[in-house]
Amino acid sequence: MMKDKQDAHKTTKTAPSKTEPLEKQLWKAADKLRKNIDAAEYKHIVLGLIFLKYISDSFEQHFTKLQAGEGEYAGADPEDKDEYAAENVFFVPQDARWSYLQSNARQPEIGKLVDAAMDALEAENAPLKGVLPKVFARDNLDPASLGQLIDLVGNIALGDAKSRSADVLGHVFEYFLGEFALAEGKQGGQFYTPRSVVELLVEMLEPYQGRVFDPCCGSGGMFVQSEKFVADHQGRANDISIYGQESNQTTWRLAKMNLAIRGIEASQVKWNNEGSFLNDAHKDVKADYIIANPPFNVSDWSGELLRTDGRWQYGVPPAGNANFAWLQHFIYHLSPTGQAGVVLAKGALTSKTSGEGEIRKALIEQGNVIDCIVNLPAKLFLNTQIPAALWFMSRNRGSNNQSNGKFRNRSNEILFIDARNLGHLINRRTKELSHEDIKQITDTYHNWRNNIPSPSGRGQGEGSSEGNKLPEKLLENARKLRKNQTDAEALLWSLLRSCQLNDCKFRRQHPIEPYILDFYCHEEKLAIELDGGQHNTESAIANDHKRTEYLKSQGITVLRFWNNDVLQNTESVLQQIYSTLTPALSQRERESKAEPSPAGGRGQGERNAYQDIPGFCASVSLARVKELDYVLTPGRYVGLPDDEDDFNFAERFNALKAEFEAQLVEEEKLNKAIADNLARVKL
Repeated sequence: MMKDKQDAHKTTKTAPSKTEPLEKQLWKAADKLRKNIDAAEYKHIVLGLIFLKYISDSFEQHFTKLQAGEGEYAGADPEDKDEYAAENVFFVPQDARWSYLQSNARQPEIGKLVDAAMDALEAENAPLKGVLPKVFARDNLDPASLGQLIDLVGNIALGDAKSRSADVLGHVFEYFLGEFALAEGKQGGQFYTPRSVVELLVEMLEPYQGRVFDPCCGSGGMFVQSEKFVADHQGRANDISIYGQESNQTTWRLAKMNLAIRGIEASQVKWNNEGSFLNDAHKDVKADYIIANPPFNVSDWSGELLRTDGRWQYGVPPAGNANFAWLQHFIYHLSPTGQAGVVLAKGALTSKTSGEGEIRKALIEQGNVIDCIVNLPAKLFLNTQIPAALWFMSRNRGSNNQSNGKFRNRSNEILFIDARNLGHLINRRTKELSHEDIKQITDTYHNWRNNIPSPSGRGQGEGSSEGNKLPEKLLENARKLRKNQTDAEALLWSLLRSCQLNDCKFRRQHPIEPYILDFYCHEEKLAIELDGGQHNTESAIANDHKRTEYLKSQGITVLRFWNNDVLQNTESVLQQIYSTLTPALSQRERESKAEPSPAGGRGQGERNAYQDIPGFCASVSLARVKELDYVLTPGRYVGLPDDEDDFNFAERFNALKAEFEAQLVEEEKLNKAIADNLARVKL
């Protein structure tokens, strides 16, 4: 028996790895032990054991202090439940302690012992009643595999501090949740919102303090990320209080364990099988932040029973689709200065069936609560291929702003961000957003929300503000000029493009009404104009002077060069451009060190002025949204990205030609191999 135990430890103990994090090593080992058990069932076994290990570690640490009896613990009884309740530590009966279970891990009755431990924990700790899984004595779970799994979890290197135990086990728990969701595929999305989406929602809203509410909370990822956000910004976990509701009891149990392992107070995370529409568990809660990922396009939400419900302030949602019921449920629960960030099917941005278009119109005009729309990349979600978007809403977008005016007045505009081209594949079916992607989106929103946008004359999206929409004819002329560039323009563009000069981004044939500039750098407000011989007439000189004066009135610096100078004195031209840029760069560096904005969020110290970026983001007036019949698809407003013309046709053609020729050679080999094999066949 002793030999078996030693062998088991050899196969399950995880040694440190230089290439793989601890959680990945554990996942691979645990997955090997899964054998024929379905992932949906196995997750309760593994996550239940991790949770049990966390509870036991926390208990043992406090037990040791009580047993030592020093200082404030002098004379304390280590078996007194009240001693643990005073420290917010769960009391663990002797037969439920990890040391006892691990010492019996090789017994054939280990499954019954773990189930009994779970029952004992629930009996001694009211907050855990009905939460813990009792699935360890099932016939399809081999006792030997369960014993190895107990050894595996027991071998997680923790250290003695409760904080480290909670951090490591909490991280492992969260990682395993994500891996089980991937393993379950479509069903996994019912309890798990991808980490990158959760992080984006939380970083956008910045929930520093107040009530955080998720009425369809799944396994509690929004709450865990909110607590992380507060900790990362030197706040205290008790600066936020959480309220949640979940209609799936199994998922609710995962949420309760997920929060407990993080030390997050979860008494207000409620379960009932009727759900938030029929049985709102938090009728009177007015939240400072709502962060949610409700199920998309739900048809069976009992809408026909709720036609006169008081939550429908902006119109009765259709009985066949819950999207606009969810939106109004969220708004109903917002405090007077509350904000919400939620995921919805992209169809809600444009739909007009069953009165949805009228509700969206009312949200924009009557409620004026829509602050920002983010179009997400495809393949982010495990349970659906339906395109999704994020809606950010705010109760107070006007001059009497939230939190003592830390945000500017945005009541006449909406920010649109088209992030469809961001993200990267983590497997054939699933994408995720990188930290850089998340920062790009959040910085754009925060700069727009927190600061005054830069003056007109910037590169505009389709409708960035009333009166600034560029005429289509001007845009079309710019496109034609790009295709018919002079030799001087082609040479200078090859030297300016792709941020080659002082990391400054130039655009060519850039429209700023009523003119089209040969080259323009928005960040430094620098225009470069190239002139041929036709500019040497009296009338042309006068027109060029008028054009230059207008651009200067818009705060734009103008440099003019003859085409011949660019071709024959290239270094001198570049030196003049560089000299003009250098003072501006120094000023930009000084501004980047300005005092942090009141919002104090990640990246806020830079206080960059917001600017529209064609193809990515646009600040759009409500009047423009009305012109487009209240459609909220970002692609309708952000326009097309600037064509930087980095495409090298000759290089690409030669690469494709070489690839094609190699494929022809391979085809010839395969055809010969097939012919030879067929020749060997004797009928």
